Amino acid sequence: MALPVNIEELVHGNTIEWERLEFKQGWNPEDTIHSMCAFANDLHNWGGGYIIVGIGEREGQPILPPAGLPQNQLDTIQGEIIRLAVNIQPNYFPITQPYVLDGQHILVIWCPGGDNRPYSAPRTLGEKGQRHYYVRIGSRSIAAQGDTLRRLLELTARIPFDDRVNNRARLDDLDFGLIREYLQEIRSELLEESIYMPFPDVCKAMLIAKGPSEDLRPVNVGLLFFCKHPERFFERAWIELVWHRDDSGKNFREATFKGPLHEQLRDALSFIKSYILSEQVIKHADQAESERFFNYPFGAIEEALSNAVYHKSYEHGAPIEIQIFPDSMTILSHPGPVPPVNAQVLSTQKRIIAREYRNRRIGDFLKDLKLTEGRGTGFPTIYNAMERNGSPSPTFETDEQTYVLVTLPARRLESNTASIGAKVPLFNIIEDVIEYGNGVGIGVSNGARDGVSIINDSVHDRVKEMLMLLLEKKKRAELFRRMGLSNQTKNRERYLDPLIYFGWVQKEHEEDTHPGQRYFTSESGKRILELM
Repeated sequence: MALPVNIEELVHGNTIEWERLEFKQGWNPEDTIHSMCAFANDLHNWGGGYIIVGIGEREGQPILPPAGLPQNQLDTIQGEIIRLAVNIQPNYFPITQPYVLDGQHILVIWCPGGDNRPYSAPRTLGEKGQRHYYVRIGSRSIAAQGDTLRRLLELTARIPFDDRVNNRARLDDLDFGLIREYLQEIRSELLEESIYMPFPDVCKAMLIAKGPSEDLRPVNVGLLFFCKHPERFFERAWIELVWHRDDSGKNFREATFKGPLHEQLRDALSFIKSYILSEQVIKHADQAESERFFNYPFGAIEEALSNAVYHKSYEHGAPIEIQIFPDSMTILSHPGPVPPVNAQVLSTQKRIIAREYRNRRIGDFLKDLKLTEGRGTGFPTIYNAMERNGSPSPTFETDEQTYVLVTLPARRLESNTASIGAKVPLFNIIEDVIEYGNGVGIGVSNGARDGVSIINDSVHDRVKEMLMLLLEKKKRAELFRRMGLSNQTKNRERYLDPLIYFGWVQKEHEEDTHPGQRYFTSESGKRILELM
């Protein structure tokens, strides 16, 4: 059974940190059992790790192309892994899967963080081998001693919240369509296998459901990513945004982004990109290149908000709050950071490396979807993006218990820059609005109506919603699912075809029946979205 990862991305460390990968050119059972035990103990709540047999390593990096394993050894090694697992106490069984990479056979051993920590393994495989608790320190598996052993013993039977079974939910609360969209996006080979597999087996393969066959239930991370309405199980698990247009406290706009974690994150970022970000180009007389900058660099916003989604506690009924003021943007999440991170570390260090994690599974899903960076890179990404944009430095605050507040100061635009929320033009008929979208006109001087009402009356009242959703390319089935519509011809003719006819939505492929056909908001559609 294929694993729910992309093997190319995994081997190159693009989605999993190097500390969670161990490469072995040949089969070494003694080293392997120690690493299996260490990943099971998951001292830092990183989410376990992967042992890849058939690829050598040099200083922690893979030696490619792989040396490979003889094909006739794969079954033998997998049988040995089962016998090794019996020697780990309490019982712990990893998941194995052979792959072919660059024409060579390799074996991937997936070792998720265990539910019954601490685990021990024999130092040697003889009958009287002394047992030790193994942990990962950097890219090595070592026997825990001293303070490290004490920290491990404190984790006895403590499972991170996102990896716990949710006894209030049933398996049918997970949506198969969302699961397949995820597998397709990360290019997992499990996508094709899932067509023929029973749904419970797909959930178990992705470790988003646990328990006996007669009472298999979702784990919390499965509900957060693959349930259409996770707020049914996690109070106020959404993102709230308040856009203050001035300092009066009265002129503001609110938006709430709900749904699976990755969808609400993307929707919030799309809103900010469409409505909040403004670019300015300044031409200098003494140089050929123009200076380009934004009021806020998108890279900093993306990383700060992704980190908030990653590190928030979903046991607490508090949303992530974004406040946008004329001079700054703040992102508030609850509770405080996990020790040893404290207020001093947040405010003085631009790179945080040694820390434990609150959500070991949420981070993996976000990284697979390219929605957050690897461990320890979030702060440098934010600082660097602000610096490259010429913006003031960000600030990070916490009371170490209840909250983390990130503040991104705005870079002031020059006075001749068009301001957000400028006077909206008026129109007579829908053709005037279409011309505006195409950049032909800026409004009708004797117009009597605003563009929004004309669009709602002449097209339909879901244009804005569709254009927002299609800021990222989507297949028609996914678009209609997000809109709560069935994927039928009548809905295509009613909602999608007019936007394509006006040029506000474009097709990725010219052929309508192309199997990979996706739709996206065009440049004229973005002008209409700004107008709305």
